[in-house]
Amino acid sequence: MERILLRGVRSVLKHPGLLQAPSRCSSSSRFNVPLSSAEVARPVGVCSMMRLPVQASSAGLDAAFVGVPLDIGTSNRPGSRFGPRHIRAESSLLRAYNGGTRAAPFESLMVADIGDVNVNLYDLKKSCKMIRNSFKEIVSTGCIPLTLGGDHTITYPILQTMAEKYGPVGLVHIDAHSDTSDIVLGEKICHGTPFRRCVDEGLLDCKRVVQIGLRGSTYEPDGYLWSREQGFRVVSGQDCWLRSLAPLMKEVRQQMGDGPVYISFDIDGLDPAFAPGTGTPEIAGLQPSQALEIIRGCQGMKIIGCDLVEVSPPYDTSGNTALTAANLLFEMLCVLPNVKYY
Repeated sequence: MERILLRGVRSVLKHPGLLQAPSRCSSSSRFNVPLSSAEVARPVGVCSMMRLPVQASSAGLDAAFVGVPLDIGTSNRPGSRFGPRHIRAESSLLRAYNGGTRAAPFESLMVADIGDVNVNLYDLKKSCKMIRNSFKEIVSTGCIPLTLGGDHTITYPILQTMAEKYGPVGLVHIDAHSDTSDIVLGEKICHGTPFRRCVDEGLLDCKRVVQIGLRGSTYEPDGYLWSREQGFRVVSGQDCWLRSLAPLMKEVRQQMGDGPVYISFDIDGLDPAFAPGTGTPEIAGLQPSQALEIIRGCQGMKIIGCDLVEVSPPYDTSGNTALTAANLLFEMLCVLPNVKYY
């Protein structure tokens, strides 16, 4: 498996006061539990997602955080290759329980950080092949991947792997852009084309696809016509203004039924006031509270994988974009099948 692991993960204290990432963070639990900042200061330890243990593969895991540091498919501001490490760094603020929903994922699932997929920053097509091969190994173990991007190109090879295992999948796609272009600058693979390629290859169950938050200027009068023609449900950013999205998600749950569902969240789906650190920002986007409504509204779906893409740390001077991304990934973990709620 072509992945680069975070190093220094032995579970022993070689020297007094020197903490290394533990193999299991709570001796009283049969599951991995994030380190508590009440016991270990947040800046201490290996920089893993939520300060969870790091392991070499997905074997034995119910869910895993995995990074894909690729941004050579981007069309505007680059930098999302650094997204995974910055999301991990900001995730040290997260805690084990969801105070809003009372979800207890670390009492329900075995979760770890399995490092990063290796990519070729000089060859986008080869990188897609490397991603596909890595995710094929992850899903072969029965593990649900929660992916830290990386630009949105990465969702295409991931969905190739998902469809190979599950057949055509449903999709909850949150984004400012539909990412359904056919050819961009002569290329068929980039961050603006993943869902066009997925439809071309029959990877999506098009009647079970919803795109939420689409907005901004377009190349044609109706920039989302192609999506609608495929059977996608399109919910524009303007449709979301000044309203709760809980009623929408009730309808989406019915649309998705009991088939496999993948969640793909482009951070530019949020308004750039909340998430400025991204490559192609669009004004008048979703609020963070609406993002939570969308993700929490996915509870009960047969979720087979998730990603959070397009965080570009060079444009995230406060770290708030990466912090928001880390929180949204935690929310995704909380709605996976078999998570316990108090």
